[in-house]
Amino acid sequence: MRSVNVHSLKETEALAREIADSTSPPRVILLEGTLGMGKSSFARAFIRHLAGEAEMEVPSPTFTLVQSYDTPKGEIWHFDLYRLESPDEIWELDWEDATAEHICLIEWPERLGAYTPKNAMRINITPDGGASDAENSRIFTIAD
Repeated sequence: MRSVNVHSLKETEALAREIADSTSPPRVILLEGTLGMGKSSFARAFIRHLAGEAEMEVPSPTFTLVQSYDTPKGEIWHFDLYRLESPDEIWELDWEDATAEHICLIEWPERLGAYTPKNAMRINITPDGGASDAENSRIFTIAD
């Protein structure tokens, strides 16, 4: 486990690129943190980096629940489970195939309940209240 302090969106994006470079399918990455902590910003930077398109549109899948992207490393499936009402609904989103074959970025993974993959990387994002620029500072705790 390691912790990384970031103080800006640029630093969050750099961390996402670093983790993306060391990721290959199949891989599940759980992005944990409260609303506004930077889960979507991290996912967007991760996807853009692997796709090789810095300006690629990467909308949050808040309403669609999942978006997939083709990259040279294979498909990335970006899940936003905030609107999931029951963990059993995950099966309607091709969960089994996605986690078995692709890179999956999961926002709001606590909605998975018992279906949370045991071997997933966990990235927990919390505010860094002790930083002088606390509004933009985050602590990324990464457990692999």
